[in-house]
Amino acid sequence: MPRLLKQLELSGFKSFASKTVFDFSSGITAIVGPNGSGKSNVIDGIRWLLGEREAKNLRGAKSEDLIFAGTPKRPRLGQAQASLHFWNKDNFFPVDFEEITVSRQVSRDGANKYFLNKAEVRLKDIVDFFAQARLGTKGLVVITQGNSDVFIQATPEGRREMIEEMLGLREYQLKKSEAERRLRNTQINLDKVRALTEEILPHLRSLKRQTHRWERREALAEELAGLEDQYFGIERRELQQKFSEADRRIAEHKELLAGFGKEKAEAEANLKKVESSQPEERRELQAIKRETQALLEKRSGLEKELGRLEAQLEMAAKPAAHANVPRTGVLLELVKKIKTKLEIALDDPEKLSEAVNQILEDIEGALSGDEPAAPKKDSPSGEIEERFRNIRKDLEDLEREMVSLKDKEQNLEKNQEQFYSAFKQAVAGLEAAKDRLEKWESENQKLLFEKERLDLRREEWERQVRQAERSPEDFREPVRVPADFEPLAAEKRILRLRGELASMGEIDEALVKEARETEERYEFLKKESEDLDKARADLKRLISDLNEKIKTEFGSALVRINEEFHKFFGLMFGGGQAKLTLEKPKPKPAAPPLEAGEMPETSPVPEGDGEGKEEEEAEEGVEIDIKLPRKRINSLDMLSGGERSLVGIAALFALISVSPPPFLVLDEVDAALDERNARRFAELLKEFAKETQFVLVTHNRATMEAADILYGVTMDEEGTSKVLSLKLGETVPTHEKGN
Repeated sequence: MPRLLKQLELSGFKSFASKTVFDFSSGITAIVGPNGSGKSNVIDGIRWLLGEREAKNLRGAKSEDLIFAGTPKRPRLGQAQASLHFWNKDNFFPVDFEEITVSRQVSRDGANKYFLNKAEVRLKDIVDFFAQARLGTKGLVVITQGNSDVFIQATPEGRREMIEEMLGLREYQLKKSEAERRLRNTQINLDKVRALTEEILPHLRSLKRQTHRWERREALAEELAGLEDQYFGIERRELQQKFSEADRRIAEHKELLAGFGKEKAEAEANLKKVESSQPEERRELQAIKRETQALLEKRSGLEKELGRLEAQLEMAAKPAAHANVPRTGVLLELVKKIKTKLEIALDDPEKLSEAVNQILEDIEGALSGDEPAAPKKDSPSGEIEERFRNIRKDLEDLEREMVSLKDKEQNLEKNQEQFYSAFKQAVAGLEAAKDRLEKWESENQKLLFEKERLDLRREEWERQVRQAERSPEDFREPVRVPADFEPLAAEKRILRLRGELASMGEIDEALVKEARETEERYEFLKKESEDLDKARADLKRLISDLNEKIKTEFGSALVRINEEFHKFFGLMFGGGQAKLTLEKPKPKPAAPPLEAGEMPETSPVPEGDGEGKEEEEAEEGVEIDIKLPRKRINSLDMLSGGERSLVGIAALFALISVSPPPFLVLDEVDAALDERNARRFAELLKEFAKETQFVLVTHNRATMEAADILYGVTMDEEGTSKVLSLKLGETVPTHEKGN
């Protein structure tokens, strides 16, 4: 058997002053006891926990009547509290808890508190929670004392509500009621917004006429600011780029200049090094010059000597004209040749060695010629010959010196060539380094000049920015500039705009501010009106969808309910006919919101203000058509008390046959039944207990016999309710604290 209800706790609630706990059977739990013992207070406690709002439905006048009022032997209490525990292992409730506890407290000052698993919630949350589970106080889940024919007594609209509760359509009705409430409030707000909009519009038009010129001024000022942003922004960007490029190139030139300076210093050091090797070579050159001078002096001496020999030979030629003419002539001729060759050779040092050798050969030939007799030593020609030999010896010495001098001269020329080559290279390297350094110094000066020019350009840019009453800081962030932006055209437009703005004069800021605020208010209200219009359309669509769903499901269920109603009616009355029919009532005003605290501060729509109001579709009520066997009944009012109870029970069982609730709480619904119908009622309880838990208050023996657990409620000597339970033949006291 299913088991949803687990336990009920009452403390300070009506006659249950002490905490009392009821454990419920999965089948039928019956509560019995004498009248006035407080057994119906158990049913009131369950109804209260299911979200009952009205104290009169709990047999009281106000919420304070739910609190233990006290007896002569026990003082009254300050608050009442109750808790209802549910098993949720089958996920009957749409929450992830195996056990759910709903608690409620009320104080004498009228304060109420609601708890769901110890978390404080609103009453609306409790009602919605049970409505989703097809439980609540609007249906037939709880039938209180004296209301066994509640389904009969109810209005057609009330019967429909009861059926909808049992079918699980109450959730949709709550959503529909909430949507209708929101729709009414939306319409109220929409009317207010439209009224405000119509009130503001003429004033806004007047302000716009006054501020039209200034609006143009604002538009021009906005255009000017945008152009200035672009013009000054792109100028700043170009300056930044050029400054960055100039700094980069100056840094590069600085590095190059340092390198070229180093090259120049190295070239100067190399030139000094080359020049430092020059003194030794100069000394060698001077020595060669001195030796050359000595050779020249020797040549001069030889020329003089040859001159003397020539004179002597001429003098000797006369006395010896007859004895030795030929030889003397030869010698004289030889002397002239030697003199001539020496003069030529000494003028050209490269031919000196060849000339000396030739002279020596000539002298050797002259001295070794075939002569008849060698002259005497002391003869003039002998002396000349001797002197020729000396000259020959001197010439040999001269030849050796000239060879040595020539070698030295060649070495010196070679050294000189190397020196001049190195010197030229050093000088060329220095000149090249100087040229490069001077060139890059010139380039660097150009770069520095360019940077100074950029500084001047930046100063001019800043001056123009300040002249436009702007700050350079305004242009730190990059500005988007169109691809076709022309700075020159922009500059002309800026000057033109400044002129136009200057001619317009100053703006009346107060008037412009008022116009702006009024327009903002108007736009806000316009947007609010559009949003409310959309919300109204959405709510209408939601209400229409809910109506269609409720109508479809209710109509489908009503067919099956009528089948069961007819069956159980015939069972109870031994025949006859019963049927539930739909009847469309007269239109009625929209119901107020479920809770006063949930209502907005807006008042209802005034009568006659029909704009935007929609006539709510009136729902069909449920009428009961019956035909008793062997009786002609024209009205339900003509039924006796027992008959009314039987019709109510038949309708109840028809409803739970179509949509079995998890539990039913019944308070003496069988009180008016005779013994036969009471037993039939008990048998039906047992049958339906397979699907539904029953908690009922009864005086009927047949009903007691059908129960799985009996709770006996009595009134103790202190005037409070006390409970005993009976199960499987054993008497067990309930969980009770206090006396």
